[in-house]
Amino acid sequence: MPTRIHSRPHPATTGGVDIRLPWWALALPALAFLVLLALVLDPADAHAASGDPTIARLLERAQQLVAP
Repeated sequence: MPTRIHSRPHPATTGGVDIRLPWWALALPALAFLVLLALVLDPADAHAASGDPTIARLLERAQQLVAP
């Protein structure tokens, strides 16, 4: 019984790759960059959040455990 040889249906095209990104794939990183840049340039607007002292103590403890 002869064995069938499967040939490739069509060779791969050698043209350029056509990749299209949605508009937000470029807009969101650009917006995030601009917001962070604005915070760096005007640090008076960047206020520290007043949180629960329990969370602060928990974070200090975690930092002590990680530090050598």
